[in-house]
Amino acid sequence: MRTPLVHDFARGHPYGLSALKRAILPGSKATMARDEKALVLLSGGQDSATCLAWALERFDRIETVGFDYGQRHAVELECRAQIRDSLAAHNEAWAEKLGNDIVLPVPTFGAVGDTAMTAEIAIEFDESGLPTTFVPGRNLVFLTFAAALGSRRGVRHLVTGVCETDYSGYPDCRDDTMKALQVTLNLGLASRLVLHTPLMWRNKAQTWQLAEELGGERLVEMLRTETHSCYKGVRKELHAWGFGCAECPACELRAAGWIAYCEGRT
Repeated sequence: MRTPLVHDFARGHPYGLSALKRAILPGSKATMARDEKALVLLSGGQDSATCLAWALERFDRIETVGFDYGQRHAVELECRAQIRDSLAAHNEAWAEKLGNDIVLPVPTFGAVGDTAMTAEIAIEFDESGLPTTFVPGRNLVFLTFAAALGSRRGVRHLVTGVCETDYSGYPDCRDDTMKALQVTLNLGLASRLVLHTPLMWRNKAQTWQLAEELGGERLVEMLRTETHSCYKGVRKELHAWGFGCAECPACELRAAGWIAYCEGRT
């Protein structure tokens, strides 16, 4: 129960407490309206691409946003256009819904401090217990920019692929963070944004399964071959689970999820 959180942040909100209660319950009937626009944070990875397919099934108009934040490789960003094209080709109704795309430059994270995502440093766990792939504040900044973009474009549904089931335990991917951020954004923008996190409680095998439910084996194959999640940006060899170095934690997670998904189908 997180009602106290709602009460703590909702006092004085122009739309009232009841509106904020509805806003922090992703998946409720109130948040699944099909006559509204959605903005999907599309990185080019498996999770965000799956979320884009999920949104295309639920909303009438979809826009996408990516972020060039000074990451050490641009492979994921380079996959984004092909992912959008393939999803449009996959389903005629999806093609009609898919709207504008934009990549926003946010080249400041490297200046704040080196991480394994912005500099050539080892991928390992540091003294805080978090992996060096954690970029402090990244998802907070991305969602703030997405909310600002959405407010300018009349979009109140934001869709992101964060989840708590990945190995890393990034604090800015957790459900509590998303709920608190949603309330903060609504207060700061005097809006009624809803943050949707379709993968929050899904592991990688379940993410593959969701893709199958959304678009069958054809969509699974598209995600396997066209998305990219490798921390090292390696895209030389197509493994059973997709492209990658097969050594970094992201590849290991994706491979294990693929194996579990395939085993569950037999």
